[in-house]
Amino acid sequence: MKIDWLKPLLGHTGPFVTLHLDATPSEQAAERDVEGRWNSARKALGQQGAPAAVLDAIEEVVLRPTRVPGPHGRVVIADQSGVLVDRVVSSPPSATTSSWAAVPALLQAALAADESVELLKVAVDRQGADFVRAGAAGKVHSTFQGPHDEIEKSGSNGVKRARIESRAEDSWDRNADAVAAEIERLVGETRAELVLLTGDKRALALVRGALDSATAEKTIEVSGGGRGSGVHEGAFAERVGEALDSYRERRRERVLAELRRELGREGNAVTSVDDVVAVLARGQVKELVLAEEYGTGNAPMNGRKLWIGPDPIHIAAYRSDLEALGVTERLEELPASVALVRAAVGQDAGLTFAPEGSADLMDGVAATLRWRDDGTPTEALASMSGDDRRLH
Repeated sequence: MKIDWLKPLLGHTGPFVTLHLDATPSEQAAERDVEGRWNSARKALGQQGAPAAVLDAIEEVVLRPTRVPGPHGRVVIADQSGVLVDRVVSSPPSATTSSWAAVPALLQAALAADESVELLKVAVDRQGADFVRAGAAGKVHSTFQGPHDEIEKSGSNGVKRARIESRAEDSWDRNADAVAAEIERLVGETRAELVLLTGDKRALALVRGALDSATAEKTIEVSGGGRGSGVHEGAFAERVGEALDSYRERRRERVLAELRRELGREGNAVTSVDDVVAVLARGQVKELVLAEEYGTGNAPMNGRKLWIGPDPIHIAAYRSDLEALGVTERLEELPASVALVRAAVGQDAGLTFAPEGSADLMDGVAATLRWRDDGTPTEALASMSGDDRRLH
């Protein structure tokens, strides 16, 4: 899962408000409206000591409509400088949670966002396409019209008919090329993880065939959608939901399969808090993997804490380790899970939560690596010794 949306938090020392709110529109919510839910959260945050100015800044954001239909949630993180993170998540919380604390509730926020997918939904016909960009910022709709409008075949006979049909098919091809180019542009602009393609069967095949290989790999087809009338919205939405569920599971399993494989062959992966700290400090981490219970607050790493410095790559088990590197200012001790996620954000690593039994994680934490060298911690000695701490 991408966690670069947490980058605005880097460099801020807090304290922070972390809010996870049901943002479902009032006409579709079982209880209260968004304003009512926020007012309850605001009262609780005020009792925790959150300043009115911070709460006013959050209120301005959370009362702004997301324009996302159906049930969904919202994660907001703010400090005295204002709102730093505002992310729409696909599932609303069962109950609003809020905290005013020295550190943001990063794991809970990340777990809430774990189900989110940066999606580009494209409905095509022979004239163009309708786009819906859906993700952390809500939904953005746009329309693209192909450059060629000679799309109808004539009922005329003979040479004239053949000529008109040829021009129509040429228009379909050219419009498909133009739509494909627009899809590629939007994927690059929005960093979409998944492209969902639907619509006219002939146009759909032409558009997909015109995509470059990188975009085609991100593209799936879902039947039942389209640009015109006659679309059964309920049935189509159900198919989209199934496609997204399948994608989320594949996304998680890709990471966990790589982790299991690399740990098994002493490759590009490590496990245990100490080893993960070591590779984070060297900028090696591709994906940080945490046991799913960390995101629910039920696995506090036995109260373990780590030291950080001003740069996200400054992370160590002991203050003296950072001081030995010449880092002597703005040192701070944080809960281990928060420090690990902060370091991962700083080096553009991803974050995956591992369900129980899906991977063998020492201390409930592991990482896949971009590269390995002689300085990378190894698992072999520790696994032979049975020691509960990795040897370096």
